[in-house]
Amino acid sequence: MSEYMKAGKFKARCLKVMDRVKKTKRRVIITKRNVPVAQMVPVDEKSEELYGKMKGTVHYKDDITKPTGEEWDADR
Repeated sequence: MSEYMKAGKFKARCLKVMDRVKKTKRRVIITKRNVPVAQMVPVDEKSEELYGKMKGTVHYKDDITKPTGEEWDADR
């Protein structure tokens, strides 16, 4: 469930809103003239490093650098 907040109110209470989002884990959608323009969401404190996350998940059977034997129009 989300809370909607006008930009002016958010501007005046930004730090308190940040604390509330962290505590309740509920996002706040900031609106300008009743149109959503931004949202504040809690950060997952258990986030993992993305670099290297897929390591060991790709496997190949053969030499991927050898020619495949296919003929191309450019080869003729």
